[in-house]
Amino acid sequence: MTKELFWLTMTTVMTGLIWLPYILDRIMVRGVMGAMANPTRADKPQSIWAQRMMHAHANAIENLVIFGLLVIVADALNVRSGVTAFACALYFWSRLAHVVVYTAGLPVFRTLAFTGGFIAQAILALAIFGLIGD
Repeated sequence: MTKELFWLTMTTVMTGLIWLPYILDRIMVRGVMGAMANPTRADKPQSIWAQRMMHAHANAIENLVIFGLLVIVADALNVRSGVTAFACALYFWSRLAHVVVYTAGLPVFRTLAFTGGFIAQAILALAIFGLIGD
């Protein structure tokens, strides 16, 4: 497995696990049956941190589509270098930081973490077009 695919796998697994804490909060707030019921306007709202984590999770999914496709295209074209490996690691750590700081309610740091992920995507796109490399 290439380093780029490793970081894509790690990012996908992380994104696939982000829902667990906010579902546990939902169980704590609404009970097991309330957490499994269909949502209604009468539902007791989740904790503020869980609401923020749900938004961070949605954002992680939206951006995973872009990142994942860039990594797969790069892999298919055999575009691999220290730069692309760095970009993939940067993306993972930026997205992990994004979830943590978004959940904690730290807006400036949330934007910085998001920007790190965007820069990683830009690096991958530039590498695919042959505009940067090792």
